[in-house]
Amino acid sequence: CLRVRMGDDGWKLAQGYNPVWLVYMHETHSSSSSAASRQSKQKRKSHSLSIRRTNSTEQERSGLHRELIDAQDSKLPVSMRTNLLDLFSQIEREFESLYIENLELRREIETLNDRLAADGQTIEGSDLAKGALKTKASHSTSQLSQKLKTTYKASTSKIVSSFKATTSRADCQLLREFVGHRDGIWDVSITKTQPVVMGTASADHTALLWSIETGKSLLKYLGHQGQVFNSIKFHPTEQMALTASGDQTAHIWRFMVQLPTPQPLNDTTQTSCEEDADFSDKDEADGEAEGTDCPCVRVPIATLRSHQGVVIAADWLVGGRQVVTASWDRAANLYDVETSELVHSLTGHDQELSHCCTHPTQRLVVTSSRDTTFRLWDFRDPSIHSVNVFQGHTDTVTSAVFTVGDNVVSGSDDRTVKVWDLKNMRSPMATIRTDSACVDEPEDHRSPHDNRQVRLFDMSGVRLARLPRTNRQGHRRMVCCSVWCEDSAPCNLFTCGFDRQAIGWSINIPALLQDK
Repeated sequence: CLRVRMGDDGWKLAQGYNPVWLVYMHETHSSSSSAASRQSKQKRKSHSLSIRRTNSTEQERSGLHRELIDAQDSKLPVSMRTNLLDLFSQIEREFESLYIENLELRREIETLNDRLAADGQTIEGSDLAKGALKTKASHSTSQLSQKLKTTYKASTSKIVSSFKATTSRADCQLLREFVGHRDGIWDVSITKTQPVVMGTASADHTALLWSIETGKSLLKYLGHQGQVFNSIKFHPTEQMALTASGDQTAHIWRFMVQLPTPQPLNDTTQTSCEEDADFSDKDEADGEAEGTDCPCVRVPIATLRSHQGVVIAADWLVGGRQVVTASWDRAANLYDVETSELVHSLTGHDQELSHCCTHPTQRLVVTSSRDTTFRLWDFRDPSIHSVNVFQGHTDTVTSAVFTVGDNVVSGSDDRTVKVWDLKNMRSPMATIRTDSACVDEPEDHRSPHDNRQVRLFDMSGVRLARLPRTNRQGHRRMVCCSVWCEDSAPCNLFTCGFDRQAIGWSINIPALLQDK
């Protein structure tokens, strides 16, 4: 039952009518009334229309629901249908209140228009019809809007043009593509000893070593128990690699490679760093056509156990005598390389760890976790092992790494990258806001994203450039990791992703810093 009040016509009872149709009937009735009646209604403070539901008991409502349920043929359970009817009733009441508010706003607009019309008569000294006033106001608004659009477009065009001109002068070129994995690549790393080679850890249960000069695979590691390779890091002084896997272990294995004769680099088209084309989904299996026939290593020299979950990352401490591993069991473990024994178990995170990293010159370890924090572990004093917790993010901290300048850079799923000073970690030095999550290792001037982009920043948070990505070059899937290498000319930046390939880039960093 609905009770509808229509102006001064008294109360009318409408049974079985939809409230929307009743409102429509009222509006039609009001439009046919006299002008004097309309003016008196506008001046009246009380609302001319109010729709109210009659106070019905819960028994009546449930009875109505039961009648509707019995009258309909449905396969839904009675309880579910009753809940649906209750929800629809709530939606209907909300719609009624919104519709009434809409009518009130319309009346206020009409009142304001009448006042504007009266002001127009006083200023112009002649009668102005409401239609003419609206036309004039609309014309003025249109001119103002067009002027604002023109000014805004011109100013933003200047900004974009100047930014493109700056980045186009910088040398950001794709020089080499490393194709051979059969699944996404999680991690990429560069050896610190001669010969300089690149290593990749893939979800295809293998780790590959690559020649940077030729782009050919040199060696394949198959030691883990058929699980995903999550991480690969190289010993600081010896030809040894450290890999972390989903089989809850980390392996240390030796390698010996012989570099092939260098080949000329592919002729890549000069492309602006800001160029961006529509995504072309190439056949990702074409990389499998290239043979990956190369020597294989199947037995590690050390197997690091004790984790109860996936080992997501691992790294060497300075000196290479100890390694640290991070796992989904919420702990990071410190191992002795020579004995493979567990030295320390670093606990405290409330959720799974996502990454770990060691300082290049000091016995410091930083771990990141899904609990939105990252922790700094200090092993410089053998008798005291201190830990500091940092809560600078609002979502999963995907990675936290050390830089050469004694800074910590953390990336998170909250779409921010933050730079911290080791000497004062109370607040970040800089905060970089991105349009997507930073997936892994946002170290020194680079930030890989899950939207196939790699952007370059300086340590103060100023954006320098974006690596070129077109339908023929660049990553075609999420970028998982990136790493700098100043000793592997001409490529000094390497990235990898879910498109099963790693890419070597030539980045002219001095030019970028000069043009910023």
